[in-house]
Amino acid sequence: MQEVWSQGSATVRELLADGTIHQAYTTVMTTLDRLYKKGLLDRAAEGRAFRYTPRHTAEELQRVTAIESIRQLLGSGDASSLPLSYLVEALSTHDAQLLDELQLLVECKRRELKDGGSKAHESKPAQTKVRETKHGEQS
Repeated sequence: MQEVWSQGSATVRELLADGTIHQAYTTVMTTLDRLYKKGLLDRAAEGRAFRYTPRHTAEELQRVTAIESIRQLLGSGDASSLPLSYLVEALSTHDAQLLDELQLLVECKRRELKDGGSKAHESKPAQTKVRETKHGEQS
């Protein structure tokens, strides 16, 4: 995916031409086909080959993957707060400042829910509001 993202779109031959990928043509072709079938790439016929284009940016894919992973963790059948404690532990191990950001996100979301999701709150995602709050700007 990284190579397709960096080029914007590519055929198998183009990916192999720059020399950063050292797999066989058929291996790259099979990998791109599988990514296409999983919905990560679009493809269009170009002569006897396909040109592959990412359906999502790297950031979009990371966001969707993280949200889905968290949903699976929370929906694991354990009704306790244990899955949330895993998130807090991971954040604190990585960077204690992330706990402050999480707290601000939770507070922003609570205000948004309390206000019934008014248009003023819907105009900016919670993450943007948290960044602005941390930098002293108005939310």
